[in-house]
Amino acid sequence: MADFSDLDGFRKVLATLPQMDGAAREGAAERNSQLTKPPAALGRLEELAQWYAGWRGDARPKVSAPQIIVFAGNHGVAAQGVSAFPPEVTEQMVMNFQHGGAAINQLARAAGARLDVHALELDRPTEDFTKGPAMSEADVITALAAGWDAVRLDADLLVVGEMGIGNTTPAAALAAALIGGDAGQWTGRGTGVNDAGLANKTRVVAEGVELHQGQGDGVETLRRLGGRELAAMAGAIARARSLRIPVILDGFICTAAAACLEHTRKGALDHCVAGHLSAEGAHGRLLDALDKQPLLSLGLRLGEASGGALAISIVKAALECHSGMATFAEAGVSGA
Repeated sequence: MADFSDLDGFRKVLATLPQMDGAAREGAAERNSQLTKPPAALGRLEELAQWYAGWRGDARPKVSAPQIIVFAGNHGVAAQGVSAFPPEVTEQMVMNFQHGGAAINQLARAAGARLDVHALELDRPTEDFTKGPAMSEADVITALAAGWDAVRLDADLLVVGEMGIGNTTPAAALAAALIGGDAGQWTGRGTGVNDAGLANKTRVVAEGVELHQGQGDGVETLRRLGGRELAAMAGAIARARSLRIPVILDGFICTAAAACLEHTRKGALDHCVAGHLSAEGAHGRLLDALDKQPLLSLGLRLGEASGGALAISIVKAALECHSGMATFAEAGVSGA
């Protein structure tokens, strides 16, 4: 069960999260220097393996139990016409996930990952954040706890994703409130709204940010401008840190949820890597603000944890090379 019952309790959890195991990372760096390859020949794979080793506390680890969690939620702000699809699609897509018919089902299978789907009160959308906070404190705590409790204790790599019609709008509002800048810099077409729809969506984001600007830290901003699935992703990311499980961030919406943690407690995302750069225009700007370099750039804009799921194979490959490759001594190869 979650270790918090209110936002102050969640803040205390963030303040006491474990740090990387420096000895394990140093051990991984030492092993890397002895492997049968020229120095730095595997590029970012070497850095990725050492980062993972440090968080797992094992200088020679492997990924054997990756978990993908997709959280779904509905948004009151969707009533303002910010999406090309109606809110009913959220529940329909959840059923598709549960029946194995969505892209994420195929990508999870290809990555050898367990997929879990959690629908969060789809019959009770959040409030319209242009009129007041999207969630009460009780609502946001329930969603944070749902994410926290969804992480499997035996997982050794986590990807979180989302489904929620209209949720690029709260993501844009969160980014604008946390990072700063004009609403137009953060608002994209999402599911494909036309020019008039984009102008309307930008207006909604601007109104929400103006109403709630300066009202608190990252988790309070999440309460005011976010949604249940965004809060659940944040809760799962925090829980993974408490368990020393490395996390692969998905796209713009996931990254906006994660940014709420970083803006509450600096360093809260040190156990996270960016899985990919999505085609949602502001995603790259948000990754830059968080100093996260994406592993992949494939023009994806699906959500569902799809980009993060693809990146599982990159992390697995990095660890297979690091932990499985022979050292010069083991292979009887003369070193430099």
